[in-house]
Formats: sequence, structure tokens, C-alpha cells
Amino acid sequence: MHLSAFDFDLPEALIATRPVRPRPAARLLVAEAGAIADAHVRDLPALLRPGDRLVVNDTKVIPARLDGVRRRAGAEARVSVTLAEPVPEGGWRVLARPLKRLRPGDAIGFAGGLTAQVTAREAEAAILTFDRTGADFDVALAVAGQMPLPPYIAGRRAADARDAEDYQTVFAAHPGAVAAPTAALHFDEALLAALAAHGVGLSRITLHVGAGTFLPVKTEDVAQHRMHAEWGRIDGPTAAAINAARADGGRVIAVGTTALRVLETAALDDGTLAPWQGETDIFIRPGYRFRAIDGLMTNFHLPRSTLMMLVSALMGIDRIRAIYAHAIAERYRFFSYGDASLLIPPAGSRQDGVADGSEAPGRSR
Repeated sequence: MHLSAFDFDLPEALIATRPVRPRPAARLLVAEAGAIADAHVRDLPALLRPGDRLVVNDTKVIPARLDGVRRRAGAEARVSVTLAEPVPEGGWRVLARPLKRLRPGDAIGFAGGLTAQVTAREAEAAILTFDRTGADFDVALAVAGQMPLPPYIAGRRAADARDAEDYQTVFAAHPGAVAAPTAALHFDEALLAALAAHGVGLSRITLHVGAGTFLPVKTEDVAQHRMHAEWGRIDGPTAAAINAARADGGRVIAVGTTALRVLETAALDDGTLAPWQGETDIFIRPGYRFRAIDGLMTNFHLPRSTLMMLVSALMGIDRIRAIYAHAIAERYRFFSYGDASLLIPPAGSRQDGVADGSEAPGRSR
């Protein structure tokens, strides 16, 4: 399938650079049973059924964006790095701007006295070894780092103190993400209480979102694209609670594509969830057979992105085009700080697709 199938024109004015407040005041496009309706996130208790279960990602974003000075043989140059993932031998794989300024052996100084050495340079990233580890590194990173806003926001304004709260979900518990699970940014404690009172269940799983989520798809044939692996976990009691909700007739609604990816990685062929922990590079695109979920709450995604492929797999390419055309016409706000959608495919359709081979495309377990 060609990358252009997932393209669309988006007016720049619709790219949100700040979230609305309070969080549930964000608009919510509801696509269900062939219809499209306009609502708000605060309306979720009326839109969901008692017995439904929302599944959220409880990862916590770390201040992964660092501005520093590279020093080499008396020469200096400014660089910005975003921590992407820890590497087995210690240190971090980072996305750097400009990458061409970094070579193995370079030293980089950051705010608060934090320093690092470039130990390797790859095609799209560099490997840095910092001068401290563990809790000492976490303390230094809190001083030197900033919230890693996506490029489409960072290119319009700098991160500030508001982002430390705005770019963190109310579920954040386990540090490790370098991007927020943005669909969950729309929840607050009042909305959670209203959902519980309505009989909607809530389960928490973890996926540490990596910086690879910001990288563009560069292959025209989308089947040639390779996903970056991300670490996740679903424990036994959580898997059992979700299985029980479905057995009782409830729908499983993933809050965000990151939660969905964990659920689909952990699911057995019959849709039953098993405990799982590890890395997943699951690549969900049209032709994928969904096992674990009955719907998805998600923000509006970038053109030509893997997330556009994911929602197209769930709803169908033509249906997603209609949904996005409606969102643009009605001036919904797009991307990480933007509005949300609730996507419910026709009952039973999650089993209608065909995966590549015996496993889902790109699935790692």
C-alpha cells in the first residue's frame, strides 16, 4: 500500500500549541454506527455503557529534551538532543539536532553540570554516555531537561513551566516515556469519578512511548517501514479484569494508540489477554485483524504517519478520510494538545481483517 493513501491537507491554524482547560472541555468527535457526531470529552459517561472498560497508559513522561554545548578540540557548537531509549550497554540513544555536529569522542555539557560523551553515531541517532546514572541521573535530568514537546509544537514555541503539567496525564506513574500518551491528557479526577459512577471500568497498562513516534515514514511502500520497539507491560490482574469485562458483554476501549498497541501485543488469537512484558514493534495498518479492542479514543494524527495507518486499519481508509474531513471542516484542533475522537467500528468488524502471515504485521512478543 502506498504512503499517499494516508495523506491529507491540514490547515496550520488547526495545529494546537496549548491544550484547552479544563481537560475534559476538549471536543470529541464520535464515529459510531456509520454516523459522525460532535461532542466533548466531558460527555463520555453518556456515550459509554455501564460495563464498558477504558484502558489507559500510565507511563510518565521524563524531561527528555536537553540543550547543550558540544566541545571538540577547543571548538564549540550548540546541539539539542531528545532522549529516545536507554541502550543495553548503558547510556541513551538520542535524536540530535543537528546530528552532523556529533562524532564519537565529543563531549557535551548541559545545564546544572550534567555532561555526556558521544560513544557512537548512527544513521538517525547518536549514543550518549552520561556522567551519572540511576537516581543521580534522574535528579540532574530534572534540572537540565525540558518536556519533550513534539516538533510541530516545539517549532512554534519553547517548552515552559505549563508544559510540565499539561504534557503529563493524571495516570502518570512509571517514568520512562519521551512522549505523552496524548489521548489520556483529556481526563481529570472529576471525569474519572463520573465514569465510575456510570459503571465504566478503568484499567492501567504501561507503554514507554519512544521518540521514534516523531520520526516520519520514509518508505513509499508502507510495508517496508520498520517500527521502533517500545517497552510495555500488562500484569495478570489487569489482563484478567479486561477479560472479565468482555465476558460480561462490556466493550474494551483503548485510550490512545499506545494502550491499543500493548493490548494487541498481549492478545491471544481469540482476543483473550495474557500477562505480557517486553518490547513491541507491532505495526498496525490496513489488513490487520484486531483481537483485543472494540474501540479507540485517540487524538487526530499527522498525515502520512503510522498512527494514520492504525486508525485506518480500525475504521477503514474511506471512513477515516470522511472523519478527518469532518474534523477539518468543523475546526477541530489537531495533534498532541488537540481534540479527541471516539472511534467505534461496527460490531464484529475487529475480526474481519487478515493479518500478514500467522501473526499480526510487525508483531513482537
